[in-house]
Amino acid sequence: MPPFDLSQTESSTAGTPTPGGHSPAACHAPTAAQASTSGADQPGRRSALRQGATLAGAALLAHAGTGLVPGLRSVVHAQGSDRPEIQEVRIGFIPLTDSASVIMASVLELDRKHGVRIVLSKEASWAGLRDKLLNGELHMAHSLYGLIYGLQLGLGGPRTDMSVLMTLNRNGQGMTLSRQLAERGAVDVGTLARLMARERREYTFAQTFPTGTHAMWLYYWLASAGVNALRDTRVITVPPPQMVANMRVGNMDGFCVGEPWNHRAIVDRIGITAANTQDVWPDHPEKVLGARADFVRRHPHTARAVMMAVLEASRWIEASLQNKLRMAETIAARPFVNTSVDVIRDRILGRYQNGLGRTWDDPNHMKFFDGGAVNFPFLSDGMWFLTQFKRWGLLREHPNYLQVAQQINQIELYRQAATQLNISVPREPLRSSTLMDGVVWNGRDPARYADSFAIRT
Repeated sequence: MPPFDLSQTESSTAGTPTPGGHSPAACHAPTAAQASTSGADQPGRRSALRQGATLAGAALLAHAGTGLVPGLRSVVHAQGSDRPEIQEVRIGFIPLTDSASVIMASVLELDRKHGVRIVLSKEASWAGLRDKLLNGELHMAHSLYGLIYGLQLGLGGPRTDMSVLMTLNRNGQGMTLSRQLAERGAVDVGTLARLMARERREYTFAQTFPTGTHAMWLYYWLASAGVNALRDTRVITVPPPQMVANMRVGNMDGFCVGEPWNHRAIVDRIGITAANTQDVWPDHPEKVLGARADFVRRHPHTARAVMMAVLEASRWIEASLQNKLRMAETIAARPFVNTSVDVIRDRILGRYQNGLGRTWDDPNHMKFFDGGAVNFPFLSDGMWFLTQFKRWGLLREHPNYLQVAQQINQIELYRQAATQLNISVPREPLRSSTLMDGVVWNGRDPARYADSFAIRT
């Protein structure tokens, strides 16, 4: 059996799993902490999202010299056989900084340019987003890489053929430890491991979804100091916007989550940043634009049109400092991430602090485009998550790593979208990376790689 029940994929603000993996919002009335952080289930939410996107778009389009691609104001409808099969595309997102390219594609009306209209849907949890993606309420989603791969194998939800259309970002997640741990000397993974060995008790750490990226980064990071997260600690699942509220009331000792919630914990004096995920794997893959495979098969032109809009938004974000700052202002608004602008702004610019007086500039901060290198759906990126599923006992046997990745990652569709936008496409579907332990991952021998770890389940 897996080391934990994959059906229990969320926890309430009390940090207890919700049976059946349903969104907590569907099962419980929101607490004050939930309402203040996510705003996901308030009346008129969809109307607020539409209004927020419209107002933000109008404000941005009013500025000259923003680096927008020529002809943004005009809507170019695809003609003939390339015309999108459907024009309205419902895309779910979780309130995180790395949802920015999907949000900006709508706000800047880049979707209209390609003959589609993105309808954004703010979701409270990854489990809720998963459920809507599977039942058809959502056509696509800003998603955890590992969530899509897990569903393909029946992990973290019913087995469903899935598609990764493109990578949305690299880097930009973090490991936060409570201030109580920091006051006892735990400020990085080494000092944390020594504290845990010295002061024996149950330590609780949170991630955001059992097959998700945050779970894998957390486990890898702890294992680098000799801690087996699934044997030596209690692991719970908490939706990203609820992390800080849960730490505030003492429900966990640490968590791994995307920005801006690590920085929010510092600003609120709740926690400290012990590491960033780019410390685990520089330029690691993170969120993807995901969809059910049957939707992509039936609507390939629609999928390509959305990909082009999101690619253009990704390029726009990194075209200038001015654009990055405007992006931060836009997504900080209540309909989207719902936090203060500075909490988002500093870390997208690579300006980090750990909450204990240390500051630094990180060249491996969150990236959305990087000349197009970010967005290509490398097969080796997806295969890495499969190796970690095997390492931690989510898979009993080795899958056909390459075959699974080829089924999920829509390289040819991405190539078509990127080529039309004059964005370069890598020649090879595999890339080589060196992780924090000095081990090279290149996708060439995934089974051997998965079995090579001293700490595994």
